Amino acid sequence: MMEVGTTTETAHEEDEDIALSQALDDLTIDDAEFDIPELDTTATLESILTQDDNGFDPELDMDGLYPPGSDSSSDTHSIADGETPDRTPTRGKKKSVQYAIHGSILRHVTLKSVSSQVVSAADRVDAGKPSALAVGMFVAVGTSHGLILVFDPKQTLIWCLGSTAVGAQYGAVSALCINSDNTRLLAGFAKGQMTMWDLSTGKLLRTMTEAHPPGSAVLHIQFTDDPTIAICSDSGGSVFELNFKRVMGIRSCESRCLFSGSRGEVCTLAPLRTNFLVKDHPLKDMMVLAMATLSKVFIVHLKPRLSVIFTKQLKGPATTLPLLAWQIVIIQVTNASRVIDPVLAFGRHDTIYFYQVVYQEGTKVKFAPLQIVKLSYSLLNMQWMNAHSLVTVDTSENLHLLHIRTEEELEVMDLMDIEMVYGNSFFKSIATGSNVSEAMALAGERACYQSFETHKGQLLVLGTKSVHVMTIRPWKDRIQLLVRDGNFKGALQLANSFSSGKARAVLGLHGSPVQKKIVVTEQILNLLHKYVDVSMNQTCPRSGAVYLLEEHFQEVIPVCVDQCLLLNRLDILFGTLYDKFSNDMIARGVFLECLEPYILNDKLTSIPPHVMKDFVEHYRDKEMVPNVEACIVHMDIASLDIHQVVSLCWAYGLYDAIIYVYNKGMNDFITPLEELLQLLKAALSTGNPLSDHQIRLGNKILVYISCCLAGRAYPLGDIPDHLVSDVKEGIWRTLTALHTKDANTDEQAYPTLRLLLKYDTREFLNVLSLAFAEPEFDHDNSDPNRVQSRQRVVDVLLQVMVESIGFTPAQVGFLFTFLARQMAKYENSILVNRLLFDQVLEFLCTPSEECGHEEREQAFLELLNSGGLVSADDDKLLKLAEKAKFNRVCEVLYQRRREFDKILLCYLRETARKPLVFNFIHNVMMGSYYSETEKEAVQKEALNQLEELVAIDARETAQLVIQDFALPLVDIVCQMESKPKLQLEFLQGVFEGRDRGAPTAKSHSEPAIHELYLKLLCQFRKEAVQNFIMTSEGYRLEEALQIVRKFRLSDATAYLLEKAGDIHGAFGILQESLQARIKAVMEVAEVGMENYNTTDASLALASVQATMMVIVQLCQRNTGSMDEKQRETLWFSLLDTVMTSQKRLKLVLTNAHFEVFKDMSRHVLNSMMGYIALPSILQKIMQDPAYNVGKFGEMKELLLGMLDTYTYEKTLLKTTNSLLSQDLYWSLNALVSSSNKALSPREDVCLLCSKRYISSTDPVIIFSCGHTYHTSCLQSAGFSAMIDGHRHWTCYQCNSSKRDNLTNQFRSRRIQSSSDDDGQRSSSEVRGQAVGGAAHDHSQDDMLSSEQETALENLSKRLEGPSRLGLLSELSRSQRDHSNPRGTIKTDSILHSDELKLKLAPPPVTN
Repeated sequence: MMEVGTTTETAHEEDEDIALSQALDDLTIDDAEFDIPELDTTATLESILTQDDNGFDPELDMDGLYPPGSDSSSDTHSIADGETPDRTPTRGKKKSVQYAIHGSILRHVTLKSVSSQVVSAADRVDAGKPSALAVGMFVAVGTSHGLILVFDPKQTLIWCLGSTAVGAQYGAVSALCINSDNTRLLAGFAKGQMTMWDLSTGKLLRTMTEAHPPGSAVLHIQFTDDPTIAICSDSGGSVFELNFKRVMGIRSCESRCLFSGSRGEVCTLAPLRTNFLVKDHPLKDMMVLAMATLSKVFIVHLKPRLSVIFTKQLKGPATTLPLLAWQIVIIQVTNASRVIDPVLAFGRHDTIYFYQVVYQEGTKVKFAPLQIVKLSYSLLNMQWMNAHSLVTVDTSENLHLLHIRTEEELEVMDLMDIEMVYGNSFFKSIATGSNVSEAMALAGERACYQSFETHKGQLLVLGTKSVHVMTIRPWKDRIQLLVRDGNFKGALQLANSFSSGKARAVLGLHGSPVQKKIVVTEQILNLLHKYVDVSMNQTCPRSGAVYLLEEHFQEVIPVCVDQCLLLNRLDILFGTLYDKFSNDMIARGVFLECLEPYILNDKLTSIPPHVMKDFVEHYRDKEMVPNVEACIVHMDIASLDIHQVVSLCWAYGLYDAIIYVYNKGMNDFITPLEELLQLLKAALSTGNPLSDHQIRLGNKILVYISCCLAGRAYPLGDIPDHLVSDVKEGIWRTLTALHTKDANTDEQAYPTLRLLLKYDTREFLNVLSLAFAEPEFDHDNSDPNRVQSRQRVVDVLLQVMVESIGFTPAQVGFLFTFLARQMAKYENSILVNRLLFDQVLEFLCTPSEECGHEEREQAFLELLNSGGLVSADDDKLLKLAEKAKFNRVCEVLYQRRREFDKILLCYLRETARKPLVFNFIHNVMMGSYYSETEKEAVQKEALNQLEELVAIDARETAQLVIQDFALPLVDIVCQMESKPKLQLEFLQGVFEGRDRGAPTAKSHSEPAIHELYLKLLCQFRKEAVQNFIMTSEGYRLEEALQIVRKFRLSDATAYLLEKAGDIHGAFGILQESLQARIKAVMEVAEVGMENYNTTDASLALASVQATMMVIVQLCQRNTGSMDEKQRETLWFSLLDTVMTSQKRLKLVLTNAHFEVFKDMSRHVLNSMMGYIALPSILQKIMQDPAYNVGKFGEMKELLLGMLDTYTYEKTLLKTTNSLLSQDLYWSLNALVSSSNKALSPREDVCLLCSKRYISSTDPVIIFSCGHTYHTSCLQSAGFSAMIDGHRHWTCYQCNSSKRDNLTNQFRSRRIQSSSDDDGQRSSSEVRGQAVGGAAHDHSQDDMLSSEQETALENLSKRLEGPSRLGLLSELSRSQRDHSNPRGTIKTDSILHSDELKLKLAPPPVTN
């Protein structure tokens, strides 16, 4: 039974509509105006979006109509069981993206039964294709022919609502909605009708045909929390409230317009429906509704009265639609309480905004901004999956799962195969004649509002032939999915991300973080055991080479080790897992070898004894014992079998491990040293050369001693603080012991020191040098018998090496060098006898291959600077230093003797210090510490070494001579006359210093110096001549011309001739050079195509081009000062040369090279057109024999190029004329405007006499600055003058300040210039005279004489320059003068003046 309700409107509702309409008309969307004030306890995004899933009731999130089923297909017809196989995008899909840290989150299932029945209905009953989707307890699919198919949770078709006949009348189903209790279905159609159906009986309850204006499609229709009220919008952009009533058994529907499309078309709407999650929310009774147009989002509440509570601007391209989505968020405020607030997500294009709706007492609602998410793609649709995750669809039909708080993209799924349903025909209202706005039609081109629907954590997508469900997998399912694919590594990585909290969108994992970690850890251990079982039994290669098995286990075992270390479960690693791998010998060996990198990186410091035993035995069997040593020093000593390890180390010479075990295990630092010294002693006693192994032993002993004496553990770490002092003293006692333990009668004194000195004297002494710097040696050394005493150690060393035999002179020399340095470093703390001291000096000054020159000199220098040689004879020291060529030592001694000229030689003898000699000489010559005699000696020596100084740095040498020596350059240069190259280098330094701004001597500017330098450049560096004559002005033209002509430098000669005014002479020389180079091109090209050398031809053409550019620039620089005949003579001569050569070169050059030459010809023509009239050029070309007998094609390009240039210059002239006209117009306009403005006086009294103007009859003058005066007062003050018969006035206030400044400046100059004879006069008298003089001058300036007026007029005219009107007249005259060729300007024109400066400015901006 179908009941059709009527639509009624009451007068009260009309009044409300009018009021809302006026309110919306007056509404200006401004963020600042509608800014929501801060709340005292406003929740932040952190408190809202960082909540765990356990903060929400699982039933609210997942227990909906379609809970996630298994990934396998099912024979049942239940949506909940997942009938069709999982369609989750795999790695094979190009656009689908999954991240290892999150795994496969979305489970994609096709509702196969629903899809097949939708397709069947289209084929059998002509239902049409799917057009809209609604989801509740049922799934409703609308079709393009007006039918609605309703399915239950088992995917069974329970209702087919409507008919094709009704569909033909109403059009396609454009919008669907199911109410909260799943009893009613609302449907909107493309032609504007709406229907309501009873889902329990399948009956039609209402048909609404007049609820909104006819001729527009229904775009959205939504129930509210009130089952009797719904909201709809149409393609006209209007929004209506539908109020369902039933009176006396008659159903009716009353509608009222909430928003008119004439004020902005609403594209989407979303009422807040709290009934889905919360039964009694305070906002339920307010009926909050969100709407969005193309430019803004605004939110209203319908009860108790219609009111706008929030607005926000939206921006985006015209082709994008706004999107809205509500979500109820549960916020954990305290441990015992929660707050439930809605959050609205809205966006457009690539931006999403999140706002929290906060309800306050008194029906007051505030909106708190939470977050703005910027995307890298344009949005099509947007839906909430849960409070943490949002699903977006981009214009490429990719679905993106986003974690809101972190803005992290969790997964991307390609929806291209789904073939989504678009509602663009409804936005264009094609069914009603496309009577929509262009903006609405353009924006709705990709509309898909009715194709996506979420319900209790599940997303349904409507395709053209199928319906799909997307759900978020529980965390265990995400792991198991990877396990089923055999990706155990990925499964373990994903499980670790669950354990660490890095994974997002985690469902099914509840409890506190500790509880979650326990659950995930158990899952990881199960995975690990399963992974090992599969690796050992299933994926393990059953045949093939051994290395295949090793490679297999090398991939498996590190994963197990990493996981156990991450979980801190070494009991599992060395327990069950090790037992499983031990069943296979290869797996066992790989397991043990895989432990090595973890040990070396200190990730694994403790291993059970039985595993360590297997580890040592395995490496011993594989002859990899050194690797064991590297591992032992990183191990916890408690995990080692000391006896086993020590035995192995001694057997294989693992000295580092031996030291480590003794030090760490027994705190014994002496025994390993004594044992190792015995081994070294045995090696040295044989007298044979040491092997590499024995050398490593000796080096390890030295390093070990150095570490112990510095308080460092060997090979890593530090010695415990309470043992440092004892260890150091024990090592020193061992080193300086008179005899060893169990010594025989033949043992020499101090055997340990003797042994180490014989092994490597230099390095052992370096160890002692480092040890001497330790703080214990800085204590009181008065007791020479103290173990830690520098003097005692030195005495022992001398006794061992000097007073006995067995050491080579080189080894003794190392000792002397060591002593010299220690004596210099520790002054007065080390003493040696005089004879030995002389031996030390003698050794330091004796050349030795074993002990380097630098090392001996440094030791000598340190001893000298420390005062250790105070008692020595300086003459003897100097002789020793000179003999040994110790230049720095000599420098110190020369400094004492004040022989500074010899210090200069010390600098020159050392290559590294040569550049420092200039600074030394400068300091001597400028310093007051040095006497004149010493300065003269240094200057004399520097001049003797002038050649070497020039070789070091010519510029510095020149500046030295000019500034510090102040010698005439001519004299210095004359001394080098026999060495012209030296002269050149020196003068180059002189002129480079000048170019860099250094001060120069007067002789530097002498022409003879410039001409000599020019001559030397012509002789040795011809390429630098041109630059010198162009940048220098000190030479004489005639002499310079003679020099460059002598050396036949054509370019330089031409430049000098041009500079001398001989333009034609310069042109002739350059023309000859051009012809010679063209001839060279001919010679290269005439060899024939077989022998044609492209490289040589290109180089020759480049030379021609360079010369031609120089000639063109010469002509352009000088033709401006010539008359027309002279200009034609110059340019046509160049043109003749080019034209004549072009005809000849065409026959011999390749096409590419000939085009290059033609470009040069065109450049010449284009350059001369600015100076020669176009008719003259054409006439010259037509008379040329090269063209008057040819065809037009040969000169076509030439003529067209000339015409293009002419057109360009004509356009440029026109544009310039226009700019000048506009500039003149705006300037005159500004002057007229300013002259027409009224002037307002600042005061009503004269600023000179202070009388009011009302009480005076004298004329008043007002200046533009606002100052006013009586004319008589201003004239008597001297601020008026007669110029050209007219009186000119000057403002007293504005100009008196300037005159005061001038007077003060004049006064200060007068005071400064006062002579000493008048110094007894007081400053007041001086100032009085200055002021008086100024006043006298001031009185004389009142009137100008006729001569002064004439001079002032001439000066003003000269400073003004040509007026704009004069420029325009000149340009117009050149255009009107028919006697002149078009495009030329007379030579006497002001436009040719060098002083002409155009001051152009853009016209002012007008509103």
